[in-house]
Amino acid sequence: MASKVSVWKQVRGLKPNFWIVNWMEANERLAFFGIRAILPLYMVYAVAEGGLGLSYGEKGAIYAIWAIVQCLVPMISGGFTDQYGYKKSLYVAYAINFCGYIMFAVASGFWSTLAAACMIGLGTAIFKPPVAGTVAKASTEENSSIAWGFFYWMVNVGGFLAPFLAAILRGETNFQLVFYCAAGVTLFNYIPTIFFYKEPEQEGEVKIRSVGETIIETLTTLRDKNFIIFLAIFSGFWFMFMQLWDLLPNFIDEWVFSRDIAPFFAAINEGTVLASGNVKPEMMINIDSFAIIALMLPMAWLTGKLHPMIALIGGMVLSVVAFVAAGATNVGLICALAIFIFAIGEMWCSPKFSEYIGLTAPPEKKATYMGYSNIPFAIGWGVGNAISGVLYTHLGSKANFAYLHLTKVMGVDPATIPEDIALPGLMERLSTELNVSVDAATTVLWHAYDPWRVWVILGAIGAASTLAMVGYYYKTKHTGISSTQSNPN
Repeated sequence: MASKVSVWKQVRGLKPNFWIVNWMEANERLAFFGIRAILPLYMVYAVAEGGLGLSYGEKGAIYAIWAIVQCLVPMISGGFTDQYGYKKSLYVAYAINFCGYIMFAVASGFWSTLAAACMIGLGTAIFKPPVAGTVAKASTEENSSIAWGFFYWMVNVGGFLAPFLAAILRGETNFQLVFYCAAGVTLFNYIPTIFFYKEPEQEGEVKIRSVGETIIETLTTLRDKNFIIFLAIFSGFWFMFMQLWDLLPNFIDEWVFSRDIAPFFAAINEGTVLASGNVKPEMMINIDSFAIIALMLPMAWLTGKLHPMIALIGGMVLSVVAFVAAGATNVGLICALAIFIFAIGEMWCSPKFSEYIGLTAPPEKKATYMGYSNIPFAIGWGVGNAISGVLYTHLGSKANFAYLHLTKVMGVDPATIPEDIALPGLMERLSTELNVSVDAATTVLWHAYDPWRVWVILGAIGAASTLAMVGYYYKTKHTGISSTQSNPN
């Protein structure tokens, strides 16, 4: 049992492929999170500011479709990974992702941006099952908690370095350079895959199936009612969870005054701070990855001593509270602390979810089953972005509030406001009309329109999912459905 085996012995028991696949995962995340860090800003910044000039609704629609592609395809691609080989899947994934990053760099509107997002989604969907399947195959029942904890730690090494490097590379608005660098990192991943990674041995007979047969088998595997309920509950949690990366950067960019913590970031690198004196939003979000790098391994050890569902629910509670706190303030330090606490919750619940799927999968279908773990991610990320874009437009958009305040409260003639005016121009106009600084004008809008309501609404969905998970645990704890094979204390 894991509890009676020393941590060092558990680590030594991990097979060589485990360490190689962690290297590959860190590279892939370096590229992926590098572009994800800047995309929320790149999509909605005006063309004159180096962005694509998309609306929040268009941004949400792109993320929603991206989520469907990236999260549901592994249900099929995982089966083909088991059938045709892990290495072949990785080669295809790298080629598709490379093309997607280049397409993002040259995108010029909604449709070209959507095409690039779908390419990245498809490539990532093909990449995930062989990597997760390798982790499951390279670990055992006694060291799976440490294996998944370390894997999650490595994911966040790439996730931490990526926004940091992206913030430096992009300067103020040179977003395209980040996409080209991501494409280069993706090409580099061929090296460890070709020369060091070993094709995992198949356990049991693997039948070659058509796409239709694979889909049918996937649907029959999901006949278990309790398993479906478990996935559905976690879908609601992911609805809230993903908005930390997809929407909070926009909120921070528009509403949060982070000059109080800017000296700390500037001491690391001046490229992490904007000309306005505020910290770049992607660096604020990066606190999450930093916390995971610093604390993931001890957290994996700690959660290994708890019942898996207790750790999962505890992490969900922390994440919900911190998520709402991060969006309920315009003070940089408070927002930063909330993101840090959110990371602790993430460390508790996310690896346990993956561990549960990995331990309950049949030996010959590890990659296939790891594909199923993307179902809540697909629903939560996809539906969450489809709704949050519209929600933020009406309840959180600073540009909309500035225009409304100018025309409805200040009585400014709408004809005197250019249709293509960007947010900085609107705020300059508002500050002039109010005869205050731009920061003071932002504070006026904050108190007048309460943009923090967006985070309360999203957080309420996460809280409802957490309560549902508590009910699920108490209903199934005597049936074995809510426990794994990890023999918790």
